[in-house]
Amino acid sequence: YVMKNVYFPDEEVTADDLYFVCYMVERVARQLKQPNKYVVNSIGKQGLREKLSLANVLHCENPDSVAHDWIEAYGLQQGEYDVTNVDAKYTDRIPTATQMGKVYCRLIISTLQESEDYADGLNRVYNHPIAEIIDDYNSSAYYEPSYVLTRGYWAGGF
Repeated sequence: YVMKNVYFPDEEVTADDLYFVCYMVERVARQLKQPNKYVVNSIGKQGLREKLSLANVLHCENPDSVAHDWIEAYGLQQGEYDVTNVDAKYTDRIPTATQMGKVYCRLIISTLQESEDYADGLNRVYNHPIAEIIDDYNSSAYYEPSYVLTRGYWAGGF
């Protein structure tokens, strides 16, 4: 699969760039107490293409600064959805934003359609019902191997 950079068409967007954007989506969503799909939908497909194209540079920046820029640029609002608010017996199992970035990156890559680019995949996966299951840290879905998540994606759940 090859996605071209929107700013420099001779450069390719890599899986590492996708991982960075997934990580930042998670980071921004947690900071704002919003579901991941709120961030993805607010940025939009073209915005995601731009973020993916800039990821090779943005990953060198302070992630708090990048998150702040995304919040400002897209007018993202504070919410009340706290993905880390889990049953006390599971508080030691809350994955980090970087871990969840990897989970979503792998799921996007494993389900990417021939006609899609990474921005399409981001939009599709974060808006799929399985995202709600993965983001329920009272369950163990996010700990499942990639092939199990992929199978769950295609089946519409577990």
